[in-house]
Amino acid sequence: MLIADHALWLVVVAILFDAVIGDPDFIWRRLPHPVVWIGNTIGWLDRRLNREAWSPTQRQLAGVGTMVLLVTGAGVIGFVLDQLLRQSWGGVVVEGFLASVLLAQRSLYQHVARVRDAFSEGGLQAARAKVAMIVGRDPEQLDRAGVSRAAIESTAENFSDGIVAPLFWLALLGLPGLIAYKAINTADSMIGHRSLRHENFGWAAARLDDLVNLIPARCSGVLVALVAPVVQGSITTALRIMWRDAAHHRSPNAGWPESAMAGALGIALSGPRRYAEGEVNEPWLYPEARKEASANDIDRALNLFAAACLLQAIVYAALALLL
Repeated sequence: MLIADHALWLVVVAILFDAVIGDPDFIWRRLPHPVVWIGNTIGWLDRRLNREAWSPTQRQLAGVGTMVLLVTGAGVIGFVLDQLLRQSWGGVVVEGFLASVLLAQRSLYQHVARVRDAFSEGGLQAARAKVAMIVGRDPEQLDRAGVSRAAIESTAENFSDGIVAPLFWLALLGLPGLIAYKAINTADSMIGHRSLRHENFGWAAARLDDLVNLIPARCSGVLVALVAPVVQGSITTALRIMWRDAAHHRSPNAGWPESAMAGALGIALSGPRRYAEGEVNEPWLYPEARKEASANDIDRALNLFAAACLLQAIVYAALALLL
């Protein structure tokens, strides 16, 4: 069997490409990003199939049909690309580059680092402007600790659904699995929320996203916990807090990496926060820990993130060599 036939090697190549070059602006200034294509498709299906005149049941069924069409189309595109490229070493390199486009290791690090740097470069107001680019809550309501916690929580949550989950499905199902996952995740972000328009139509997108992130979210938490010593944290504490507090999060999945991050850093995360649609009174993760986070804690979270990404790469490389 050619090495190019092994999805684990494809994962390793994709990780390397994303770590080294990330999302090169010189390409995406000239071409639409694949996620933009996916988003445009979802928007078109939403306009065509989510009809206000239909009953809630009809709109829910239309949402199910939308996800069937979306996932099937994504899988077919991935399968065709995989069949065209998997026959040679050069093909696996090209396929690895294409896969890396749908990962967020380097870009997530850069976005969160900008929040950290903004504190020293422009103060709280500058940090609020930077954090508004990665979270949905109202930045004007956030003090220094609130901005710092928001950046850390975004690091943890996006480590799971922007890196660990895409790689999990790439390893399991190859390029079709990766593209299908990104289609599901993008649909959840666009139509999976409980607005008047999407409460029924987006039901399938939200439930499917919960399902495909079930295992990766828990793997993300374990990875974060295992690298806790990088920031003088305790593996045992991180695992204990994750196991105890993950279910307290509003999301069935985001609580796992976030609570592991809280335990590893020794700070409380989540808690009450304000979004554009109003205040949300969420319970704290690791409530007995300190709540006064700072730019230094963002830096520690980024060190955890980088170490967890490295550990994940080592695991996949080892599996590729051994299997």
